[in-house]
Amino acid sequence: MTDATASDVAPDTRATGRTLYIASVVFLCAWVIVPIYFLLINTLSSPETVNSFPKPFWPEFDLGSLTFFAGFAGMLTALKNSVIVAAMTMVMSIVIGAPAGYALSRFEFPGKGLFRLLILLTRAFPLPLLALPLAVMFIQTGLDDTAFGLALVHTTLAIPFAVLITFSLFSGIPMELEEAAWTLGCTRLTAFTKVVLPLILPGITASAIFAFVISWNEVFAAAVLTIENRTLTAFLLQNLDTSPLHLKFAGGFILVVPALIFIFAVRKYLFAMWGIANR
Repeated sequence: MTDATASDVAPDTRATGRTLYIASVVFLCAWVIVPIYFLLINTLSSPETVNSFPKPFWPEFDLGSLTFFAGFAGMLTALKNSVIVAAMTMVMSIVIGAPAGYALSRFEFPGKGLFRLLILLTRAFPLPLLALPLAVMFIQTGLDDTAFGLALVHTTLAIPFAVLITFSLFSGIPMELEEAAWTLGCTRLTAFTKVVLPLILPGITASAIFAFVISWNEVFAAAVLTIENRTLTAFLLQNLDTSPLHLKFAGGFILVVPALIFIFAVRKYLFAMWGIANR
């Protein structure tokens, strides 16, 4: 009778666990998707509809809010600055981070584990704490209120992720492939460019886009270190109190779009990188 009771309880426990799991997944999906959906509705609605209540459940596909966004003074310039800064951040983070990731993957040296930890700990320093010394240093060096100066700060934020992601990518490529290329007459550089690089290029692309998104969404350094050449995030923050509601929705939608494109474009590479890192 005890065995029968246990066999009856087990299916009920599994059913309860499965129900909780499904409910958790649905809740998390709703938590992420619902705000994005209402952001889309208000962006693709007319300014009058955005300021009215109740809100429609379906978008009107009216481009009035986006047109107002494009015509708002300084908005397109801020958008261009965001693209320039994010592009420079993407290039510099890969140029610096990929060689570091390769060195961590292929060479053994004292303190290697500590060095990896220190790379990650650079993200532990709060940016507001560094804002004043950064501003003073940038003013003294002439980098204040420039796209390159802001890109340097964003690169500092993106490099830890670039190093660790490329490290996991290179660790997933067997060293024997490079050694085989060496025996066939390739130099270390030729073996890297012809054997290793084609295999990890999709992951490098994902890491670069990740750095782009980090720079695109960063607001604090952009607000502190720029005045005339503000990025879109800093410009929206500056005009948050005075700008109309439909402009805020349009600006928020423009900021969200690159992150969404990044998620759908590189999701399989991210899963592959996580698999390599967990080996």
